[in-house]
Amino acid sequence: MNFKQLTVFSLLASAITLPVSTKAQTPVINIKATQPVAEIQPTMWGVFFEDINMGADGGIYAELVKNRSFEFSKPWMGWKIERKKAEEGDIIIQNRQGNTVNPRFISVKANNITKGELGITNEGFKGMGIKKGLRYDFSVLYRHQKGSVKFHLELLDSKGNIIGGTTLVPTGNGHEWKKEAISFSATETEAKGKFRIWFEGNGEIDLDMVSLFPEDTWKKRPGGMRADMIQLLADMKPGFIRFPGGCIVEGIDLANRYQWKKTLGPVEERQLIINRWNVEFAHRPAPDYFQTFGLGFFEYFQLAEDIGAEPLPILNCGMACQFNTAEVVPVNELDSYVQDALDLIEFANAEPNTKWGKVRADMGHPAPFDLKFLGIGNENWGPQYVERLKVFTKAIKAKYPNIKLVNSSGTDPNGDRFDYLNKELRAMNADIIDEHYYRTPDWFLKNAGRYDSYDRNASKVFAGEYAAQSDKTVSVKNVNNWKCALSEAAFMTGLERNAQVVNMASYAPLFAHAEGWQWTPDMIWVDNLRSYGTPNYHVQKLYSTNKGTHVLTTTEAGKPLIGQGDLYASGILDKATNEVILKVANISDKEQVREINLEGIKKFDAKAKLIVLKNANPEALNTFENATNISPVEETITLNPKKKISLTLAPNSFTVLRIKLL
Repeated sequence: MNFKQLTVFSLLASAITLPVSTKAQTPVINIKATQPVAEIQPTMWGVFFEDINMGADGGIYAELVKNRSFEFSKPWMGWKIERKKAEEGDIIIQNRQGNTVNPRFISVKANNITKGELGITNEGFKGMGIKKGLRYDFSVLYRHQKGSVKFHLELLDSKGNIIGGTTLVPTGNGHEWKKEAISFSATETEAKGKFRIWFEGNGEIDLDMVSLFPEDTWKKRPGGMRADMIQLLADMKPGFIRFPGGCIVEGIDLANRYQWKKTLGPVEERQLIINRWNVEFAHRPAPDYFQTFGLGFFEYFQLAEDIGAEPLPILNCGMACQFNTAEVVPVNELDSYVQDALDLIEFANAEPNTKWGKVRADMGHPAPFDLKFLGIGNENWGPQYVERLKVFTKAIKAKYPNIKLVNSSGTDPNGDRFDYLNKELRAMNADIIDEHYYRTPDWFLKNAGRYDSYDRNASKVFAGEYAAQSDKTVSVKNVNNWKCALSEAAFMTGLERNAQVVNMASYAPLFAHAEGWQWTPDMIWVDNLRSYGTPNYHVQKLYSTNKGTHVLTTTEAGKPLIGQGDLYASGILDKATNEVILKVANISDKEQVREINLEGIKKFDAKAKLIVLKNANPEALNTFENATNISPVEETITLNPKKKISLTLAPNSFTVLRIKLL
């Protein structure tokens, strides 16, 4: 290069101004805080109960005695006869003719026996959870035929030691059945307890409905529900509770279907049936899984009222489970099934001067339950479902036009079954279409925008059953790890953003007993004494307790956050508290920072609430021993109203930010 060329090059170089800093600007999440785009229904986030995984008997129904009425397929299942020496006919099972609801009972012949010579022991549901100092309420139906026989009642620990008990002397004699009750306290805590009755005296006595309940049931109701499990639901403040399922609505065959009318009245008049999960999975046998219906439709409605949730009962549509028998009722013979639906609405909503309103009132609830929603069929599919659904819809809408009907879109979120049903149901102007998805975490992430293109003015969606599967659907290896829960949190931003389409959503299944489960993953795990919420529970709870009232357009670079930069976000307004609520899932393993712009807002409170659910390990779990391993951490943070809001998002985290508008 000669001198002239060098001079020209130097002059050109001097004209170039280099930036002082190359630092990139922080991306901005923009929330149009003054322009609500859709209402969020009060029912948006709810819970779905099904009697699977020992969810009812041995679960939320607090009865401790298994097979209390001797009606299991094997009458002595759950029981053991204790005797020093056998005498012919000292204890036998009898079957009374004419009683098809509860025919079996036991007859005891006492031939001058003393305590310890003849008795019966019940093993409970995987044992009995006994708590030191707690009162236990025993009751029994009996018929004292002759002589004098008394009962020695004993709670036992896992080694057979007595940890509580009392003596009961029946007061009545004769051929009529009577009920006797007595209470006593436990002296120790035991997770694997048993209950024993020794007989003493000389005479004959018949026993039925041998029952034992703890005093600490939900709301201290006699014969009620397990309080710690219900409290976990109440803490979620769910908008609805769907019951009683689930596949048990359909049954293995139609004889095994759930029939709500048989779950009313005194518990001794409720007809037990086998639970269809008893025989469903060869890899998880449950031969002692039955439905006693001590927890019936009245109790479900009462529970919904207790926790401030809308009741959403699901009824059989004249079809048994299509994975089992696929048995159906001919369309022209559906009248009794349709009448069951009409009668249920009357039971829930009518005054006590009506037939079914009186039944409700006689059970202790004169005021109506105010039923608004009713499901027809569970995971049913095909033309046979559509033709039956049309019969139900016509009859129900003619008499109760304001009842919103929930209709099944089958078992999967895509494929021929779904496409057919989605088209048919929308052509029928279905009120609410129930979509189910048990899929991998990756599916949930990829489908965060699933409802962005759904018709805003057509049938609404109920995300009725969903759960990320860590392995695969119906795998015993599925676990409730943080990766699955975080993918659900990300997906749920899409449900919330599309609240104009999605009106209801619930994780499934709800409960699982650590020793009695058939299906995983599950939202809440229990044993005989303890219960805990999984990471999935905490995600659901964060949504339902930070529900808000209206959707706000929330974007980054003009687009909804549905995975860009590994972020998923939704912004909503709570008009009741005048707060903007931002939810953000960061699925990456890196910390991220975003500026939050509340478009249209000039003033906001300097104090904001920040709730973070996080764990660096995607495989992390909650357990009985470490139930709060993954749980929300809440703090109050200080914002500078004169500066932009900066939000730091931890790796593998779900964040909720609540900002008060002024």
